Amino acid sequence: MDSMSPNIFVEDINKTIGFYESIGFQLVMTVPEAGAEPVWAMMSNGDVTFMFQTFASLGDELPEISRTNGGSLLFYIKLKKIREFFELIKDKVTVLKGLETTFYGATEFSILDNNRYVLTFAEDE
Repeated sequence: MDSMSPNIFVEDINKTIGFYESIGFQLVMTVPEAGAEPVWAMMSNGDVTFMFQTFASLGDELPEISRTNGGSLLFYIKLKKIREFFELIKDKVTVLKGLETTFYGATEFSILDNNRYVLTFAEDE
């Protein structure tokens, strides 16, 4: 195996793109490309890549996929300079858990994205 990039189902691609851009992700590509309303987007920040796809574009192909936002899923993202990153985004997002040092020595904080998915950022300081 070489990599894993989650494909996250969302209601509104454009709002999702805006949210992730506000916390430092860059838009890599959309389908369809510029000019039409996107149904899929890829965004990245460093080595972290997310794909987002509308529920509507899925149709009835995979009925096993829930058609609700959020859920029992947490994305754990490691980065450097966590304190600087926290200060940069804390007023733009819903912070679920502020900066804290865990019993295993990582400094972490958690936020809620615009689709109710939990993102936990961590650094081994």
